[in-house]
Amino acid sequence: MKPANAILSGYGTTVFEVMSRLAMEKGAINLGQGFPDDNGPSEVVAAAQAALADRPNQYPPMMGVPELRQAVAAHNKRFYNLDVDWQTETMVTSGATEALASCLFGLIEPGDEVVLIEPLYDCYLPIIRRAGGIPKLVRVEPPRWELPYEALAAAFSDKTKLILLNSPMNPAAKVFSREELGFIADLVKKHDAYAVCDEVYEHIVFDGLTHHPLMTLPGMRERCVRIGSAGKTFSLTGWKVGYVTACPALLQPISKCHQFLVFTTAPNLQRAVAFGLTQDDSYFTGLAASMQAKRDRFSEGLRRIGFAVQPCQGTYFVNAGFAPLGFAGDDAEFCRHIIEEAGVAAIPVSAFYQDQESAVRTTARFCFSKQDAVLDEALDRLARHFGRQAA
Repeated sequence: MKPANAILSGYGTTVFEVMSRLAMEKGAINLGQGFPDDNGPSEVVAAAQAALADRPNQYPPMMGVPELRQAVAAHNKRFYNLDVDWQTETMVTSGATEALASCLFGLIEPGDEVVLIEPLYDCYLPIIRRAGGIPKLVRVEPPRWELPYEALAAAFSDKTKLILLNSPMNPAAKVFSREELGFIADLVKKHDAYAVCDEVYEHIVFDGLTHHPLMTLPGMRERCVRIGSAGKTFSLTGWKVGYVTACPALLQPISKCHQFLVFTTAPNLQRAVAFGLTQDDSYFTGLAASMQAKRDRFSEGLRRIGFAVQPCQGTYFVNAGFAPLGFAGDDAEFCRHIIEEAGVAAIPVSAFYQDQESAVRTTARFCFSKQDAVLDEALDRLARHFGRQAA
């Protein structure tokens, strides 16, 4: 038989699925896959239930229901002072991953170069390669994850179509500073490129830091695409509602791709997210404060056990080096080991690198967006296994 697509068939099952399956088999606490274990804000869930019963359940508009597109525009103004025309500059997608696919398929021509910063989320490279793009990878290194200015500048060229920027950054838990963003913006403008900005963790930023969308920097309004996620903002990852903000010239080709991928998204969920985005500031500050408390609780427990815990400025992931524990294997072996022997699942950070030979192999990523009792039990299991004290 003729072969399937060589690019996509060359990828194995994602590490998240592999580790989650193993965790289920072994009865392990799953701190690998990135999702909260509660049911999201009750008011937003109730809004979805009401919209399911009293509003049409047929195809909504391809670009999204007006209520949500208007709410996205208002959200941009409220938090970032961006003036956005909801009718020409917003679009609703079936999650941020579909938004990424629509952006990358809609903007990349075969042979275009795309700058990315490793470690990076696992869907980026397959989509870019399938679109015909050529990845140009630059690394931030643990434990500080500082942006290497010279290497980043060298990755740009006249062939660069865009940079795909993730801030707050998964898995590094890094929030790019205003200075770093300014350097990136200058490169984008110098090389007449675009920026696709994955900002799904925009409201999960800690320690008084501020998330600055690249779109807000001088000269970037017409060059940036901004992607948000209801799944992350409202702890409702199963809903798969994302939203894109871009100038009309960029949104037009992106929307053409979107219409041929999924066309639209469940209307009741869209209306509930629109309601959610109108919540007062206490919701958004409360989300960050709650996640920061969980970060602190879990990180301190890992330190007591002996892990080398790395800084976490945002997202709901913390990276921890396991070399001080005396484990001799690499990160994939370590993560398999703690699932099977300690009953706790994490993700090997090397999975977020293209070149496995030179990837960081001494760090595991843990998701802390879980109930405190679950985090405490995970720490107790790790402490018992490694013969340390968790509390």
